[in-house]
Amino acid sequence: MRNNFYDRIIRWYRKFKVSKSPQMNLVWGFFVYTLIGFGLLSIPLFHKTNIGILDSLFISTSAISTTGLVTISVFDSYNFFGQLIIMLLFQIGGIGYMTLTTYYLLFTTNRITHWHSKLIGAEFTLPQTIKIRDFIKSVIVFTIVMETLGAIAFYIAFTQTDMENAQAIWFSIFHSVSAFCTAGFGLFNDSFVGYQDNTLINTIISVLAIAGSLGFIVITDLWYRVTGKSKSVSFTTKIIVYGFLVLLSFGTLLMYTTSPLINQGSHTLMTSFFQTMTAMTTVGFNTISTGELTLPLLLLVIFLMYIGASPSGTAGGMKITTLTAMLSVLKSRLFGQKRITFLHRAIPFERLYVATSTFMLYTSLIFLFSFLLSYSEDFQFDQILFEVASSLGTVGLSTGITGDLSSIGKLLIIILMFVGRVGVLTFGFALLERRQKTSEKIAEDDLAV
Repeated sequence: MRNNFYDRIIRWYRKFKVSKSPQMNLVWGFFVYTLIGFGLLSIPLFHKTNIGILDSLFISTSAISTTGLVTISVFDSYNFFGQLIIMLLFQIGGIGYMTLTTYYLLFTTNRITHWHSKLIGAEFTLPQTIKIRDFIKSVIVFTIVMETLGAIAFYIAFTQTDMENAQAIWFSIFHSVSAFCTAGFGLFNDSFVGYQDNTLINTIISVLAIAGSLGFIVITDLWYRVTGKSKSVSFTTKIIVYGFLVLLSFGTLLMYTTSPLINQGSHTLMTSFFQTMTAMTTVGFNTISTGELTLPLLLLVIFLMYIGASPSGTAGGMKITTLTAMLSVLKSRLFGQKRITFLHRAIPFERLYVATSTFMLYTSLIFLFSFLLSYSEDFQFDQILFEVASSLGTVGLSTGITGDLSSIGKLLIIILMFVGRVGVLTFGFALLERRQKTSEKIAEDDLAV
C-alpha cells in the first residue's frame, strides 16, 4: 500500500514538471527549497532564542537567494545546526539546485535528460560555444576547489587573530562558502568591520567573491583555452572581464577620492576596493558602516548593485552583459548604424531582446517596490531605494533598516529577494508565458518614438 502511494506521488510529480515550462519549474524548485528551509529554521531545537515565523521565512529566503539581508543576528539566534542549515541553503542557492541534480545524473548515468538540459538552459545563460556537460562539471569542480582553498586560508587568518581552534574551523567553512556563493551571510554581527585593516581576510573574501561572481562561463571558457579545446576565449568572456575591470576600477577610484569616512582609516585604498567589490560581486560583506556613507557614494553603491557581475555565476544584479547590450543599442542608434555592434562584433537580435526586457523589468521592479515601501515604511527614501536595490540584486548590503522593517516591509523584501534569485525575466516568463501559441493574425502599424 505504501509503495503504491509513493508510486502515485512520483507519477504525479513527473506529470506536473513536464506540464510546466522550464521557467515555472525553476520558480517552483526554488520555492520548495525556500519552504523546506523555512520549516527547518522554524524548529526551536535549532534556536538559541525565540525567533518569529516571519523572521525564519526571511532568513530562509535570504539564504536560498544568496542575498544575506537579515532581520536577526544569525550567530546569536541559531545554534550550530541552525547555522549549518543556513549554509546549506545558500550553497544550493549559489550554484543552483538544478546544477546539483544534473551533476548527480552525470555521475551516476553519464547522461543528461532533455528535461534537465532545458532547465539548465533556463537557469543559466550559456553561449553556444559551451556544452552543458562541460559547464556542469566545471561548476562543481571549481566550487569544491575554491571553497576548500578559501576555508584553509580563512582558518589561517582567523587563528592569527587568536580565535579558538574549533570556532576558527567552523567560521572558516561558513564564510568560505558564503563568500564564494556571494551570499553575504556572516557570523559576525558587524560583518567584517572589525577586520577592516586585515589585508589577508580582505584578500580572501575578494578572491572568493570575484571567482564566484565572474561566472562559470568564464571559468569553462578559460578551461577550454588552457586545454586547447578552443583557440581563444569567447566574446561573452571578454565582455564580462573588460566590463568588470572597468566598473571595479571606476568605483574604487571614486570611492577612494571622495569618501571622508574611508579616508579616516589607515588602509584607504583597500577599503575603497573592498566596498566597490562587495557591491559589484553582490557578496554583501562590508568593512565600514554602509549607513554612514555620504549620499553620492550611496548612489554609487546602488548603481554597482544594480549592475552586478556576470550571468551564470553566483552574483545577482542586472548583469554586465545586459548593460553592455543596452550601451550597444544606444551607441549604434547615435551613430546611425543598422547593426547593433560592440567591439566590432554584431550582437544577435535575440540577445538584444532579452537584454532590453531584463533592463525594463528590472528597473520597473525597483521603482514599484521603492514606491510600495515608501508607503509602508517610515525611512528616508535613499535608505529605501538602497534596500530595494540590495534585495533585488541579492547583495545583502543595508543602511541598517532591515531589522526595523514592518511585517509588510519584510514580506515585500522577501518577494524581491526571491525574484532576484530566480531572475526577473525567468520569473516573468513563468507567470506570463503561454504554452499554446495563438494563430491569430496581428496587423502591423506605426508608432512614433
